[in-house]
Amino acid sequence: RAASIALLSGDEAGAAAALGLWRERDPASLALHSAEMVLALRTSDEATARDRLASLLAAPGTEGWQRALGAMDGGRDPELAAKLLGEAVEENRIPDQLQAWLAFGGLAQRLAQAELASRIVDAVIARFPDEPRVALLHASQLRESDKPEEARALLAGLEATAAGDAELRFLVAGEYDALGDAVAAARVLGQGPQDDRTYRLRASLLARAEDREALGTLYESLKRDSSRPDPQRRLLLGQVAEFLERNEEALRWYHGVPGGEERWLAALRAANVLHALDRDAEAWAALHALQAEADADDELRRDAYLLEAELRNDAGDGPGELDAFARGLAAFPDDSALLYSRALAWERRDDIARAEADFRRILVADPENVATLNALGYTLADRTDRHVEALELIDRARVADPDNAAIVDSYGWVLYRLGRNDEALVQLRRAFSLGKDPEIAAHLAELLWVMGQREEARRYFEESRKLDPDNRALERALEKTGAGAGA
Repeated sequence: RAASIALLSGDEAGAAAALGLWRERDPASLALHSAEMVLALRTSDEATARDRLASLLAAPGTEGWQRALGAMDGGRDPELAAKLLGEAVEENRIPDQLQAWLAFGGLAQRLAQAELASRIVDAVIARFPDEPRVALLHASQLRESDKPEEARALLAGLEATAAGDAELRFLVAGEYDALGDAVAAARVLGQGPQDDRTYRLRASLLARAEDREALGTLYESLKRDSSRPDPQRRLLLGQVAEFLERNEEALRWYHGVPGGEERWLAALRAANVLHALDRDAEAWAALHALQAEADADDELRRDAYLLEAELRNDAGDGPGELDAFARGLAAFPDDSALLYSRALAWERRDDIARAEADFRRILVADPENVATLNALGYTLADRTDRHVEALELIDRARVADPDNAAIVDSYGWVLYRLGRNDEALVQLRRAFSLGKDPEIAAHLAELLWVMGQREEARRYFEESRKLDPDNRALERALEKTGAGAGA
């Protein structure tokens, strides 16, 4: 732990001393080799980094290469990491496991090493020529290399196979979605056997694509098979009608769900529809009834408090929002979802002390709660000067979920707040590649502006504005930089 804290705070000398003591106790530890590799990459000690990488890749099983992957991912010297990875590929030291090759191929993409990623894809194709997931990696690499049409051609070639393989079908649909083609993703999901899950995902994709015609066609198709009182199908019909903003129809479907767990979820969604119809008194009454319903599942009753808080906030009823949280926590003491949402509400009100208190109540019961580690770390980084503490929290979240765009964004943001701008830029660029989010774009724009790269900063300010013109991070970044209307 001492070594980890020293590494997180940038104290390389302290980290080296702690690692020396660790080596005396357990020289064969893969965790030690991983930490030594992180330090070597931090200090550009190429020989040590290469040696530790070799020992990790040679370890049996999956722990060694997974630790090597973590050490190389998001380090201070991405060029050295890319060089070492290239050598490992050339020297055939990547373990002969498809999962490992796919993971290191993804790392090459994140390091913005298009040529290396292409070499890894070629090697994977040669080693695993009949594996459809290799074609998916190739498609992903082409997408990251700004070759969307070539990626589409590969995906099109997988569609026939995917029709008979449910898991592959979802993966192909996901890659189409990453290309920004939700309609194609919905089309792929429409192949092969259908169930309520695929119907739900197709409806969600078509709604996101704003393809109301296709969504309406799907809705009419579902209605034709709705004569029997099937709870799941009627719930789904209500959800699709709600997507289509046919709110009166949605209410009828929700109220017609005959029983089972679906009945309570339908009651929850009906309250949301009532709010959309400006019938708030009915919405509150429905939610209060669900909160008091002894036969309902506890999670759904808890969700009734969460939804009430959300809808009251949407209605501009701040005291009502906090009252819903208070009643919810009285019924479900220390519930993490209620505490998390209330912490965000306190943060919106600039009451950082209360936000931190709620986040820490979650961590007392669940010290490795990834979302809370990230949220608390980000709050401390963004709203206080406790940046080293924030970095430790965020890094714990990042280790658990290294490809989460929000966590990578928090990591980049705290590095920026620590003045480590070059490292921060690598992370914020990666975060935006993982998720086109207005807050990430605003963070990237602010950092680029501070670093003097004003034209590129303006492009990201505009990107953030297109995604959400009212985003709070965007407003703060514009105010801080003075970019204003000129961004």
